Amino acid sequence: MSGGEAIPIDTVLLKTASRCNIACSYCYVYQLGDRGWQRQPPTMSESTIDATVRRLDELRRVQGRDFAVVLHGGEPLLLEETLLRRLLRGLRAGLPRGCTLSVQTNGTLLCDRRLDMLAEAGVTVSVSLDGPAKINDSRRVGFQGAGTFEATLEGIRRLQRHGAAERLFSGTLSVIDPSSDPSEVYWFLRGLGVPGMGFLLPDGNHSRLPPGKAGFDSHDAGAWLAGLFEVYMKDADPVPIRVLDDLVKLLLGGSATKEGMGRDLNAILIIDTDGTIRKNDTLKSAGDGADRYDEPWTVHSHSLREVSRTAAFREHVEMQHPTAGQCRRCPELAVCGGGMPLYRWSDERGFDNPSVYCADHLYLIARIRRYLDAHLPT
Repeated sequence: MSGGEAIPIDTVLLKTASRCNIACSYCYVYQLGDRGWQRQPPTMSESTIDATVRRLDELRRVQGRDFAVVLHGGEPLLLEETLLRRLLRGLRAGLPRGCTLSVQTNGTLLCDRRLDMLAEAGVTVSVSLDGPAKINDSRRVGFQGAGTFEATLEGIRRLQRHGAAERLFSGTLSVIDPSSDPSEVYWFLRGLGVPGMGFLLPDGNHSRLPPGKAGFDSHDAGAWLAGLFEVYMKDADPVPIRVLDDLVKLLLGGSATKEGMGRDLNAILIIDTDGTIRKNDTLKSAGDGADRYDEPWTVHSHSLREVSRTAAFREHVEMQHPTAGQCRRCPELAVCGGGMPLYRWSDERGFDNPSVYCADHLYLIARIRRYLDAHLPT
């Protein structure tokens, strides 16, 4: 391993489970060509959990800076309860409260026992739900094709009934469907009483267009998000939507909090179920193994600080800055940031392309800029 200057790590995703109990049609892990999950153990073992906890504790001490830890999958709550308790207690014992712990779940496995464990460890819970049943169940389905809406909704209700709900529940995460009505989705989620909303674009790239994307010049997703922004601005008591809040901050000269927006880099590291250290797992959508490093790094034999000093890790982090001339010349680059690297891929040019969502980004930014120009004092 080379010994360059370490890049401070901002986020660590723990793949506690490499499998899922549902089969969403758009999932980048299972539906876009990568087969890495088949080579992984279904869940983290006791030894991998213990090694991960040690490495994260070590990272916080030597880095001297807090980071976020996210339990992810697959479906992270497929991790057996005894192992989940071991992981959560280890993380909380070793990391200061400034290191946030969260879980991204489909909600179908939430039960009082798991919620008690999450609450005890100070973990926040975000639930994946795309909207009302007709929208959610068109893509978020079980292995036999049945919709998952009711099971997810029951998980949300159980979460909201928990005594620590105010601390536990961080909100929902939705993959947008450009053919749906953004107002319907917003008011449905708002009606559930969620404390926050997150929205993602459907995954894809230039060689495998995202679902609902007609072509590079189409902007249906941007128009959908612009419609969501209009609804959001008209709500007298809105529920926070980070992607829109970040865009407003950037347009007003501030900074964003998420990868793929603005010019700030976000150093993300993935720990797989066998302890292997990987790049951002969304890169799986570019092809089988696109998230793998050439080096066989693992928490069983390598410190995270060592990894953060390597040229390979630096190269991965700096991928967030686009290389395409069209992006580098764009007057909106400081806001758009070039979008997520996974959206830039093509089989011909690798990642040296503008985002497949370029037209969507520019459309949305223009709409928000016009709103701010009309409503803010000059």
